[in-house]
Amino acid sequence: MTISKEQVQKVAALARLKLTEQEADQYTVQLNNILQFAEKLNELETEQVEPTSHVLPMANVLREDEVMPSLPREKALANAPDQQDGMFRVPAVFEE
Repeated sequence: MTISKEQVQKVAALARLKLTEQEADQYTVQLNNILQFAEKLNELETEQVEPTSHVLPMANVLREDEVMPSLPREKALANAPDQQDGMFRVPAVFEE
């Protein structure tokens, strides 16, 4: 399987990329090298290989979810530059 310079230019146009002739030539060579490497993978015997979603065994590394006391509101707002009605006051994001 190979990719042509015209295909590279078409994909670049679809992605709204402006490629010079030199870049198109360079990317054509690079993409063909990648495709040649991928073709080598087809030579491997994979019939007895079990499909996996990750190369390493995955385990849940998160701690158990436990209810713990939270920071009191007064302490959380103690250093707030601006507050109103027990909440942080921030500049408006949307203009009316």
